[in-house]
Amino acid sequence: MNAAVLHTLGKPPRFEPFPAPVAGEGEAIVQVRAAALKPVDKQLAAGSHYASPRELPLICGADGVGLLEDGTRVFFGGPRRPYGAMAERTVVRRVQCFPVPDALNDETAAAIPNPGVSAWLSLQHRARLAPGETVLIVGATGVAGKLAVQIAKILGAGRVVAAGRNEQALRALEADATIRLDQPREDLIEAFRREAGEKGYGAIIDYLWGPPTEALLAALTRSEFAVAGSETRFIEVGESAGPTIALPAALLRSAAVTILGTAGIPPWEVLTDAFRQVMEHAARGRLHVDTERVPLADIETA
Repeated sequence: MNAAVLHTLGKPPRFEPFPAPVAGEGEAIVQVRAAALKPVDKQLAAGSHYASPRELPLICGADGVGLLEDGTRVFFGGPRRPYGAMAERTVVRRVQCFPVPDALNDETAAAIPNPGVSAWLSLQHRARLAPGETVLIVGATGVAGKLAVQIAKILGAGRVVAAGRNEQALRALEADATIRLDQPREDLIEAFRREAGEKGYGAIIDYLWGPPTEALLAALTRSEFAVAGSETRFIEVGESAGPTIALPAALLRSAAVTILGTAGIPPWEVLTDAFRQVMEHAARGRLHVDTERVPLADIETA
């Protein structure tokens, strides 16, 4: 079979033959129809992700959509290494295959689960978003950020503030307010403060880290003694703007801010419920994701 085969970390995979997989106990062979290419796939292949492979060669791709041997169309995740999703066939644990709604085409069904489930879990499972709260999405013009804006509305956010660099993309979002991240630092700090309002942010989902997050934390830091308000749950998801920040101690002493990570994979029932919710809302047209179809043979340039 043909596949996107990675021989060296940091170099693109090549389209070439690879031995076909054989299913073991509890596994299924999937005839792949579409595989998602996401930032995390690039990080894994570059060797910059904590879960990057140590044994090569292998096939790239963490998830996708395909057909089981009985013809059932499924979304699958976590193929057994060295197999991956970017191949004509792959092998996965049967329990990691989920039926796909008929209303979703292959491209959407492959593209939306990873960023959509991540956003859903960040807002509901980690931030525990309550109806009526104000939500800030930092990095709202990326794929996951756009979905997070939509999901915050679905989960009952009273107000959604979207922050990003792409002004045109910001205008296209269904957010209640937007913040441009490419403005001078002091102006950005003031914008974060202004949009927080009197109630403050109930939940913050951060896909960027780095300098934008430092400006946000400066905005959250109080400059006087004050009665603690409602808690802000700050969920760190990505590091597109930088891997580290300077965290001022004054922030944690002056404001009710709790900083949390996504904490890896949640309990199975939480994960599967989030997947079901995302796919159902996508099938009903309440969640949208932009996709681009690229032939597997073009993986080296894609």
